[in-house]
Amino acid sequence: MKSLTLGALALGVFALAGCNRSTPQENAAENYEATIDNQADQLDDLASNTSNDLVADNLNDTADQMRNNADNAADAIENGTMAPPNGM
Repeated sequence: MKSLTLGALALGVFALAGCNRSTPQENAAENYEATIDNQADQLDDLASNTSNDLVADNLNDTADQMRNNADNAADAIENGTMAPPNGM
């Protein structure tokens, strides 16, 4: 019974491991989007630490635009219509 359970568990692990095969374009797109998202998070942090509401709104809007543009660029990198940035 133990060997059957271990065999089934091993088969399940191998099946799951085979599901996550990303292409280089997908990896580059994911890395690019994560990098821009981190930068946008920094702008959000700055916005939450400022006492000027106008500046905070502008920083939050800029962060949202960065995320939207990064999402569009990542899609373009994945489908090959845009080359990944250098170093990605």
